[in-house]
Amino acid sequence: MQTVFNTLIDSFIDNKVGIAENFLSGPLASNLKDNLFALFSQNLLLSAGTGNDTLVVHDKLYRSDMIYWLDRKHNNPHENDFFDLMDSFVLYLNSTCYTGITGYEFHYALYPTGSFYKKHLDQFRNNPSRQYSMIMYLNAEWAEGDGGELCIHHAGHTQNITPVNGKSVFFKSSELEHEVLPTHKPRLSITGWLKVN
Repeated sequence: MQTVFNTLIDSFIDNKVGIAENFLSGPLASNLKDNLFALFSQNLLLSAGTGNDTLVVHDKLYRSDMIYWLDRKHNNPHENDFFDLMDSFVLYLNSTCYTGITGYEFHYALYPTGSFYKKHLDQFRNNPSRQYSMIMYLNAEWAEGDGGELCIHHAGHTQNITPVNGKSVFFKSSELEHEVLPTHKPRLSITGWLKVN
């Protein structure tokens, strides 16, 4: 995994947006996707809002995805495999880049057909704990024209990233505004933040 970690970190250093194909192995991505669909079938996904713990706003005109928070307490073997991977990445990131990450939080995200998330910044104004944003995609057989790109707003230009299975995207939570463009079929991911307390 060190090669994949280096690809993610080096591309972040070069362009403020790290991208690594196959950050999630094929089997892990498949198991997480199946887990997400099982949660959806049990009506356990909740409409996503904006804001933090003290104030959450639900506005379908701004954000229309559904989420479910991952937690080791679930004792789900696939979630735990994912957390083991993230533990390895954070350890490598801290040892090579001295980032001082002390924790993280991740949720599944399901974007039904036609859904989107308008332009936003991930770090809260009143809480700087979110340092880096990460997205890992769970979409096998994603094709051009399916929509759902992650559109990142750099100074003077935008960068569109297709949500291809296993790919990871990594950027500073406080720096880059971004949005999810309307998707033309269900779009699956794990999204979260590396944090400092």
